[in-house]
Amino acid sequence: MTTAQLRRRDLLIATGLCILIPRGVAAAIVAPARLKLRNVNTGETFDGPYRDESGPIPNAIADLAVFLRDHHANKVGPIDIGTLDFLAAVMAAVGQSSVSVLSAYRTPETNARLRARMFGVAEKSQHLLGRAIDVSFDRRLVDAEIAARRMARGGVGWYPRSHFVHLDTGPTRSWEMDGTGLDRILTGRAAGHPHGVADRLARHRALARREFLKRH
Repeated sequence: MTTAQLRRRDLLIATGLCILIPRGVAAAIVAPARLKLRNVNTGETFDGPYRDESGPIPNAIADLAVFLRDHHANKVGPIDIGTLDFLAAVMAAVGQSSVSVLSAYRTPETNARLRARMFGVAEKSQHLLGRAIDVSFDRRLVDAEIAARRMARGGVGWYPRSHFVHLDTGPTRSWEMDGTGLDRILTGRAAGHPHGVADRLARHRALARREFLKRH
């Protein structure tokens, strides 16, 4: 790690946030990276770089920690740079410039409430560690799920009926769940399902392609 990266790490620690930087990530990723996000729960947005040639940008990471907070409890939690990198890589892979965030950090109390209301919320969720994010794209969501699985960078959950993908930097694994209504549990309203005939046909073609790729 360079001197500049060490200074960045010191600045991040000085903010009082718990910043998770996976070993080797700072050295491996040197290109600037940015995100354009909208939080469907709060209406807040983030649009800008979060790392440059020297590593994570302290002010941007502090802003993202607030942006990705548990909105139910209004509490800021740890933030994992690897999860942000995973999301940015998936967005780049499918040519999506922006994403809607349904859920990120969760307090134990919020996670327990969600578990009590809906099957599919893990007791030891990576959300508790700030290492998970649930997102939805306006288009190419199925392709995003396929691209994420191929990257093998952590957990990938596919919730087609609630129209979102879960990404985390825990152990490499993947799953698909019905999750009907889980988007409304997470956000208090629908996440925005595809409605048009063309959208539905495109989704069915993508699902068929996904099943083909799983068999070959």
